[in-house]
Amino acid sequence: MSTSLVVAVDGPSGSGKSSTARGVADRLGLAYLDTGAMYRAMTWALLRAGTDLSDPDAIAAAARGIHLESGVDPLDPTIYADGVDVAEAIRGENVTAAVSYVAAVPSVREQLVAMQRQSIADNGDRIVVEGRDIGSTVAPDADFKIYLVADPAARAARRAAEDGSADALATEQALAKRDEIDSNRAASPLAMADDAVLVDSTYMTLEEVIATIVDMVEQP
Repeated sequence: MSTSLVVAVDGPSGSGKSSTARGVADRLGLAYLDTGAMYRAMTWALLRAGTDLSDPDAIAAAARGIHLESGVDPLDPTIYADGVDVAEAIRGENVTAAVSYVAAVPSVREQLVAMQRQSIADNGDRIVVEGRDIGSTVAPDADFKIYLVADPAARAARRAAEDGSADALATEQALAKRDEIDSNRAASPLAMADDAVLVDSTYMTLEEVIATIVDMVEQP
């Protein structure tokens, strides 16, 4: 099948984007791209290089020399930075604490958005792409746009479980800070596209969320 099918899944941290997007891609036989992992991988590489992350110009200069490679198999997504497998390393606390500052640098966003659009094209415009600015910036012509949300407590519980943290309150506070930074940055802020469909996953199982989106795509 060659007909294009781009599904954009946006939303804040902890809303369930990654698991949902992977499940939807697998169910529909599409490629999968985690753009958040790309920003995390860039942050990891900058930290390893000792870049001053309080200096946007230093971030911009260093980022231009970093090569990222994303695997698009929804059952086995991969992410490499300068040839290093960083799939686990990018989930560390140091990366989590710094990624929003790297993602706020306009030239970094331009660099990665170009890579993301190329990945969409390389996969024949048949892909599920998840992030924070997919429907609004990366793929504004996506066939389907989903904005996935959940209430703060549910998001914090999910993220704490993923990270192995016992402090859900601290996780909720960290997510709130991340939301504030992402929503107020000048370049491609976290925002729901005007034509996106809001899906609230607070009281839904993962399977229910996946099924809801798949039904949207497959309905006549």
